[in-house]
Amino acid sequence: MSIEKQVSYTTSNSYSTLNSFTEKTKNVWMVFHGLGYLSKYFINYFSELNSEENYIIAPQAPSKYYQDKRFKHVGASWLTKENTIMETENVLNYVDAVFENEITDEIPNLIVLGYSQGVSIAARWIAKRKIQCNMLILHSGGIPVELKPEDFEFLDPTAKVIYLYGDKDQYVTEARKTEEQLKGSKLFKDRLKIEVFEGIHKVNKEFLMKISKWDFSK
Repeated sequence: MSIEKQVSYTTSNSYSTLNSFTEKTKNVWMVFHGLGYLSKYFINYFSELNSEENYIIAPQAPSKYYQDKRFKHVGASWLTKENTIMETENVLNYVDAVFENEITDEIPNLIVLGYSQGVSIAARWIAKRKIQCNMLILHSGGIPVELKPEDFEFLDPTAKVIYLYGDKDQYVTEARKTEEQLKGSKLFKDRLKIEVFEGIHKVNKEFLMKISKWDFSK
């Protein structure tokens, strides 16, 4: 009879950054990629933002795998249905380490974005670590079902929450739209805003540009 056991150990993981964090920085972005991405490629979606005003931090999902039979293209996954609770805590501990390593000074504006599978990590990190952000962008992904309205009560009243998806997204069915809007409305109430763009399941760079110019003082 087999027995599944557990052990703790120290591990290391990479992450990517774009631009520099200086006195001219207006926005710090914590961005979580989707299934199959690597952070060093995902971060390129933010390359057109003003480099002086935007500092991008892209954590790397720890579970890497080959995406094709030629063993050429590598992707990564944040979580699966296997040991999800324990793996979530491992991932969040890693994200904490990345954030603490990068941010030693006061942040002008903090924007947290999760894309596709990264939505689950972005939402859980905010909720479980009580991260005060100016904006949470849930881009084309599923909101974790275990989260509750009280998990987000700590957020400043001025914090914005946006659920963003394409009108031709092959993964966002009519039923999925309704489900995510219901979950989002329950969790974030009136602060939730739904944004729909013309397009498929892809990162909307035009929207990123728009947010990078947002006046958070209003």
